[in-house]
Amino acid sequence: MRPLLCCLGLVALLGPCLACPTDCSCSVKKNGRLLAECAYKDLQEVPQGLSTNVTILTLSANRISRLGQGSFIQVPEVQSLWLGYNQIGVVEPGAFALLVHLKNLDLSHNKIADFPWQDLRNLSGLQILKMNNNRLAGLPRDAFRSLKDLRSLWLNDNELTTLAEGTFDNLPSLSQLQIFNNPFNCSCKVFWLKKWTENTSVSITKGGSTLCVAPGRLKGRAVTDIPDHYCVAPSVQLTYLSNLDNTVSYNGLTLTLHCSVAGSPPPEIRWKIQTSSRRVEINGPNVARDGNVKQSQERFLVFKNGTMAIPHFSKEDEGIYTCLAVNDVGTRDVSVNVALAGSENPAEDLLRDDPQASHLGDRSCYKGDEMDPSGAGEKLVIVYHMPRESKSRAGGAVPQVHLGTLLLALGIVLCC
Repeated sequence: MRPLLCCLGLVALLGPCLACPTDCSCSVKKNGRLLAECAYKDLQEVPQGLSTNVTILTLSANRISRLGQGSFIQVPEVQSLWLGYNQIGVVEPGAFALLVHLKNLDLSHNKIADFPWQDLRNLSGLQILKMNNNRLAGLPRDAFRSLKDLRSLWLNDNELTTLAEGTFDNLPSLSQLQIFNNPFNCSCKVFWLKKWTENTSVSITKGGSTLCVAPGRLKGRAVTDIPDHYCVAPSVQLTYLSNLDNTVSYNGLTLTLHCSVAGSPPPEIRWKIQTSSRRVEINGPNVARDGNVKQSQERFLVFKNGTMAIPHFSKEDEGIYTCLAVNDVGTRDVSVNVALAGSENPAEDLLRDDPQASHLGDRSCYKGDEMDPSGAGEKLVIVYHMPRESKSRAGGAVPQVHLGTLLLALGIVLCC
């Protein structure tokens, strides 16, 4: 009787460990891992009744169409999960988030267009990720950021038209990548991929099949064959334009800066202005051809040719003016710190404030002059002279502003 009771007790203890759904076949591998084999069973959902200590779960070649948030709550210890060749089109956020022991995940040959990439943040031990033959049209730049142990990544045969620069950064263990048979638009947004493939040690399977479908001039060519001269990082230069040359202005000084850019494709020009009281960002021109201001930043007039004008420039407008050149290859910027001073002896006034400033005498800065980067200071100082009074046509005294001297004291190179 006692041996029988012992056997019954042992069965009671092992029973939960060997729990197995009717449609699956469960067994213990030589390495002690518990395998639940549920492939080719015509299943429409993840079966219930799986043992909590299953470490290998095979659900390939079924008719599963949806993975819910709790689909794998029964198998928190799973390390290998095979879901290829199903009809999965919906993956709810959280479906994989709790599978922190997962090392192998196969989602290939499904219908996945939208995936909860945030679920991968918890899967730091993942080594193999197969998402090939799905309908993925885009990936977040940081989709794989947490996968420090990832060795093999399959993204081929999807609908990817571009990849964000840095997509494969922070993957120190990556040794195999498959991205062929995607309809890449080989604009300069993927030029980084060409450079990355030239320098990486990662094996990119069938690299010659990673072809461009657009634009027309590159159709059928490999991404790695994008000509270098098609994509050139921006360069930018900032110059000062003076509209006050030995003239008298009764309405104040107009500060005018001109941003010259080069690159391929032609860069967009953007401005950032930081004064003591506000921060302004202007993305593109705000002055139309007819002279109307399209945006609410009337204080700063930005033209299509890269010129910015600040009418009635005053102390409140002092600050850092930054011009940015942006294209698909990258971004470059150059800044100048603009300060305004007024005195009957502007040279003495500037030298008193900044003993290291250089003095250009009475020379004005004409249109197109480049700002001299050889000065010792860190700012552009525009000094204007305000005489005490001047007779108006009616005989009255009115204040006038005369651009007496332009003094440049730059300690930064204003060209990139």
